Amino acid sequence: MSSSSSVDILSDNNKTHHPMRTLALLVGLTFAIAVFSLLVGRFTIPFSDFWAAITGHGITSIVLLKVRIPRIAAGMAIGASLAVSGTTYQGIFRNPMVSPAILGAASGAGLGAAIAILCSMSFLMVQTLAFVFGILAVFITYLVGAAISRNNDSLLSLVLTGIVISALASAIISLIKYLGDPEQKLPEITFWLMGSLSSVTANNLLWMLIPLAIGIIPILLLRWHLNLLCLGDEQASALGINVKKTRIILILASTLLTAVSVAMGGIIGWVGLLIPHLARMLVGPNHRILIPASIFLGGLNLMLVDDLARSLLPMELPIGILTSVIGAPFFLYLMARRKGL
Repeated sequence: MSSSSSVDILSDNNKTHHPMRTLALLVGLTFAIAVFSLLVGRFTIPFSDFWAAITGHGITSIVLLKVRIPRIAAGMAIGASLAVSGTTYQGIFRNPMVSPAILGAASGAGLGAAIAILCSMSFLMVQTLAFVFGILAVFITYLVGAAISRNNDSLLSLVLTGIVISALASAIISLIKYLGDPEQKLPEITFWLMGSLSSVTANNLLWMLIPLAIGIIPILLLRWHLNLLCLGDEQASALGINVKKTRIILILASTLLTAVSVAMGGIIGWVGLLIPHLARMLVGPNHRILIPASIFLGGLNLMLVDDLARSLLPMELPIGILTSVIGAPFFLYLMARRKGL
């Protein structure tokens, strides 16, 4: 990666004076949006009935406890995971254009889900195969990238290999869609790949918590090291960082977060690319604050997008479509703002 990319990651053009105050505001805003999300949807719950719905036993309570709470919690967790994964990858590769899909986790998870749906497996097996294939895709990317790099530019080799693995997985997904039943399997695979939180249950959420914790804890503990990795391998080594070991741990943790997010909600694009940029604008480039800010900003972002998916039209919209429709123009705005256009 170029030195200018590392400068982009570390530069603080917006001079955030009170990052901790901003982080506290994000925490409060996240929980406020979570409460708001519980009330909105095709079945609106008045705020005055909120506590009665929590403690009652009617249809409102069922909607709230069985559907909305697991869905909103999953949206918060997926948004946070994708945002943290994107922030970590951008730090590792010293490039602000990197996203969690860069090493093939998203395409690999999509391939696993497509195979499971084609074989008429249960929803739990769809999630499990998506998770396993997402991890496997990054494992193959890392092995092949390490084999062809020959210690020259290992980061560039890793990125290029990830692009190849992603393209290969996408091609196989297209083949599966072509071979699948056009009346049943094709729409099911297509809808899953567009991303949705409509199938999330409390059991799914519990299954998700363990890999999420395993992925996010190492990143929180090593977020100080990300600041040094952004300076380059030589400088990080001179400052006492085991660059190879730290990079492997961070890549594994980020991959785990990406794979479990895609397994739970399908392919939801732009969150892992856009949110790190917004977080840097709000709290600056220091990963000590940037990682927690990405957690809350990613969570509240996906909750709001899911609110739109549930409320915008009479039918529910795939959340992946909305993140792309909203994210792509906004990212162009950020790029134009960065260049002073």
